[in-house]
Amino acid sequence: MIMSDYENLKNELQSEPRTWLVTGVAGFIGSNLLETLLKLNQQVVGLDNFSTSFQHNLDEVKASVPPEQWSAFRMIEGDIRDIATCHQACNGVDYVLHQAALGSVPRSLEDPVTTNQNNIDGFLHMLVAARDAEVKRFVYAASSSTYGDHPDLPKVEEKIGSPLSPYAVTKLVNELYADVFNKSYGFRSIGLRYFNIFGRRQVPNGAYAAVIPKWTAALLDDETVFINGDGSTSRDFCYIDNAVQANLLAATTDNSEATNQVYNVAVGDRTSLNDLYRLIREALEGLGVYTAEKLEYRDFRAGDVLHSLADTGKASDLLGYQPTHRIGEGLEEAMQWYKNRHEQSGADSD
Repeated sequence: MIMSDYENLKNELQSEPRTWLVTGVAGFIGSNLLETLLKLNQQVVGLDNFSTSFQHNLDEVKASVPPEQWSAFRMIEGDIRDIATCHQACNGVDYVLHQAALGSVPRSLEDPVTTNQNNIDGFLHMLVAARDAEVKRFVYAASSSTYGDHPDLPKVEEKIGSPLSPYAVTKLVNELYADVFNKSYGFRSIGLRYFNIFGRRQVPNGAYAAVIPKWTAALLDDETVFINGDGSTSRDFCYIDNAVQANLLAATTDNSEATNQVYNVAVGDRTSLNDLYRLIREALEGLGVYTAEKLEYRDFRAGDVLHSLADTGKASDLLGYQPTHRIGEGLEEAMQWYKNRHEQSGADSD
């Protein structure tokens, strides 16, 4: 059996500890990166201000690894809007995985100033700190929102349109800054344009919750699921393990052509919201969860694109990225986590 680039990398890391900084470490993607790195015997520094992330995510990671691996984690509670904190976090680090940001298109429409402060000012602070610390690689969370109103499907990295929200503007500016830092300082980075990442630890409640955890929580609570539009809107849903793989491959690649680039992180398939609703229900039914169908359609949401589909050929060719989970496998694992979490929260409230 031929091992994938990712499997080879994991074997290499197991016997060769390195030091990683994960910003937004208590968030959805950040905590999954932390868990994977600790299980690979890596040293990890975490930075988070807990504005949109949670201590219970770190507690869950702690429970998933033995004490000796957890002891390789050092937490800094701080804000990327403070450049001194960014310098402190980057000191002595080999790789930076920059996940800290204020996500959500609706949030950015309601409060563009705070989104800008976190996603542009904070990003620039991290770039400066990582450059000054001479880290080996700076990998950052970019976004499929950068494609804006460009009509082509699938989305290829070299063709983008005009942004449709303040959030999209901030993520585009991140890419521009990263490119300028390469041209001006020779500082090489890699941006990962995430396409609708989902999975364990993604927040299921709140005004800015993503669609999969939000609908799953509604179904588990036997509440109404709301679909924005007629349900034909489609997305390239990508399971969290695929995003973790892309980050680790990007950070450690020795292919000089692969750096100072942006990559789509997705599976190269799209699912309509109507089909997504059916798939979530089927996955829950496979776990013995049966609910009445309570479904309502409402107006399209401002700033949203109608369809999104990624071409992942560039990431495959230059990074060796090969998604391990398509939407079906991802939903099976995610639904088990949400079901367990729902049962635990019910037990805690008794």
